[in-house]
Amino acid sequence: MRDARTARLIMDLRQAGITDTRLLKAIELVPRNLFVDSTLETEAWEDRALPIGCGQTISQPLVVAAMTQALDTKEGHKVLEIGTGSGYQAAVLARLCRRVYSLERHRDLYLAAEKRFVSLGLSNVTPRIGDGWRGWPEQAPFDRIIVTAAASEVPGALTEQLAPSGVLVIPVGPEFGIQQLWRYTKDHVTGCLNGEILFPVRFVPMLQGIGNPGRVQA
Repeated sequence: MRDARTARLIMDLRQAGITDTRLLKAIELVPRNLFVDSTLETEAWEDRALPIGCGQTISQPLVVAAMTQALDTKEGHKVLEIGTGSGYQAAVLARLCRRVYSLERHRDLYLAAEKRFVSLGLSNVTPRIGDGWRGWPEQAPFDRIIVTAAASEVPGALTEQLAPSGVLVIPVGPEFGIQQLWRYTKDHVTGCLNGEILFPVRFVPMLQGIGNPGRVQA
């Protein structure tokens, strides 16, 4: 039987406008409590952001769901995620697409997320320590790209690595204050991005470089 807390979360997401049944099923199957510290486990089912260390947060479930719904991911897609964080967003995406490549600039977060992916048997998620502004050129092009930190502008490398007709979902705006969540589609002829603003958000800033150098994955 479905846990009552999960059922309530799914109901809340439906009421908030999340209609993608595949997405709702994926969220139902991913235990959010495993992606936060044990001291916050009772709060994992609330619709709010929670700290995960290194000055980062796990986004509230509604934001995760809304961004994923905007991404419109299909089963055969290859997705790039910028900002692995706790690994929760990647775990949801893993149930919706063929392969997820996820970049994280903080070594401690990367290592913790990698363990979670293994424990959940998510063999189609490949995490790596790296600079999100540079993307992952070796694995490009990507059908979908999602960024879970706010950039001052859309990184050129991500535009280049997005496949024709691909979709990029990214918060854009100042480091402090309100940012706007954008959904860009890459024109299959010109290669230009056509964008639309979805809704205001608050994300940690997307910084360049490696936050906590260590064992960098090649």
